[in-house]
Amino acid sequence: MERRERLPGNRATPEWIKQKVIRLVRKDWSPGQISGHLRKKENIRVSHETIYKWIREDKKAGGDLYKHCRHRLKHRKRPVGSVRGIPNRRSIRERPVEADGKRFGDFEMDTMIGADQSEAILTVTERKTNLVMIGELPRGRDSKGLAKVLCRMLLPYKDVIRTITTDNGLEFAAHERITEMLEAPVYFTDPYSAWQKGSIENANKLIRQYIPKGASFKDYPPDRLKRIQHRLNERPRKKLDFNTPKVEFYKQLM
Repeated sequence: MERRERLPGNRATPEWIKQKVIRLVRKDWSPGQISGHLRKKENIRVSHETIYKWIREDKKAGGDLYKHCRHRLKHRKRPVGSVRGIPNRRSIRERPVEADGKRFGDFEMDTMIGADQSEAILTVTERKTNLVMIGELPRGRDSKGLAKVLCRMLLPYKDVIRTITTDNGLEFAAHERITEMLEAPVYFTDPYSAWQKGSIENANKLIRQYIPKGASFKDYPPDRLKRIQHRLNERPRKKLDFNTPKVEFYKQLM
């Protein structure tokens, strides 16, 4: 049984909670992990945005808490928690608990960016079967263009789509159009919490075997993207008892 570390003082005070958080940061726990652990194990509610704020304040004061963050805050150029430009977004915290990857019909999506930052492709996966779909984005990260491409990719499976989850990139700002066309809600992860859409993150890593970082998407026309997609979907997966995503996906449609 895990022994709970005792921290002196009154646990009801904000300062006690902050000191508790700082101890966990020094154990190299991420703000998301700390927030979730305290809420579940100790009924203490402190958001990961607040924890990042404390870390940044500590760094500004000359402290070293930021060194315990995996990325050391290097990529945080926007204010923590910023979701400006995405109206009426649904938080992943509102997503049904059943969308845990065990049932069929829960999808995740993301974009991969090309060499000059203007090129992009859309990646989609179904969580239970890990089927991967790859779509060219002729208009780059334009949100309306992305919505059009996604709907074209998923429309044949409209009747089985339960949820779609993505991150807070502005390319997903037209999520209401997606919901209207596919009749499925789009949920957004917490800011800077890529682990909350782990299926598509893993799919992107597999795609990078064929499209390395720094490559120009001009070298990957739609027919080549389709070949990569087929190759990934015809690989046996341990998770699927060494069946393929393609077989398991279409089995669910029968």
